[in-house]
Amino acid sequence: MNDFVCRKFLFARNWFPDRLTNGEYKFVDDKYFKEYCTSNSWGSDLEKINAVCLYLFDEFFKDYSVFNNNAKSNINIVEYIMIWLSYMLNLKKNEPGITNLQHFYTTYINNEKYKKLITDVKEYKNYKELIDKKTYFLNMNSNITSNFYEAFKLLCEMYTNFDENKSHCSNCSENANKFVNKYNKMNQNYDITSNSSYKELLSTLSNDYNNFKNYYTSKCSKCKEIPSLLSVEKMQISAHSSGHVSEDTSSSSSTTTKLFTVLSIFGAIAFFLGISYKYSLFGFRKRAQKQKLREKIKNIKKKMNH
Repeated sequence: MNDFVCRKFLFARNWFPDRLTNGEYKFVDDKYFKEYCTSNSWGSDLEKINAVCLYLFDEFFKDYSVFNNNAKSNINIVEYIMIWLSYMLNLKKNEPGITNLQHFYTTYINNEKYKKLITDVKEYKNYKELIDKKTYFLNMNSNITSNFYEAFKLLCEMYTNFDENKSHCSNCSENANKFVNKYNKMNQNYDITSNSSYKELLSTLSNDYNNFKNYYTSKCSKCKEIPSLLSVEKMQISAHSSGHVSEDTSSSSSTTTKLFTVLSIFGAIAFFLGISYKYSLFGFRKRAQKQKLREKIKNIKKKMNH
């Protein structure tokens, strides 16, 4: 990722916003995307989304010159296009035929425009082949990909707001803190970290953030420092260690509770045995006194008879 990549996404977002207007997808101006329209008019929401998607692929992969300059060393751009696509499709929640990425793939990606040959590029024949390397996107949870899109957008804002000529970056520190917080939350989400595809995306975001941090530090020594990221592995080790501490504390607490319960039981038994002994001793003394009294009466009777 670099400033050029982010500015292409920013351009697309400025003319085709990533939010609905009165519940609808709207172009601010469609003149930059008309050549990608498959009909004379924008027949559907999917038609609009598809046009911008094709625009993005053309900007990064259209031919050898574009591919070699922009995408050859950063093929992960495809992941960001797919994250954008998934996010845009899900702006209208539960809309039949729109929110389904598989439906979009079958209807648009599986047609001739995405199968058009990328001239003079040996690594990949066409856009469909690039996408097919990332088919796991078709089964991704839309709520999770939305989080990835928001993190990607924050990262791009850091690139586009940084002016290396003036050694200035408006909102970089603020956006960096937001990015790190969002990244850490995703990195602690089991649904994400237990899935190899999501972990791959986390790794891509992490690498691109660290690249920006290094670039930012080298160009802007007087700028406010931005936070570092824990890697996926270190974050999981930290969470695992925390889990062990929690388990040990819980185990210790459980043992103490059990010991208290056992001692309480023994105390209760001793208490009741003491009471029982006391009353049994009292009964024994009482019987002895009665026996003595009977013997005295018996002796008195004997004397009277004599």
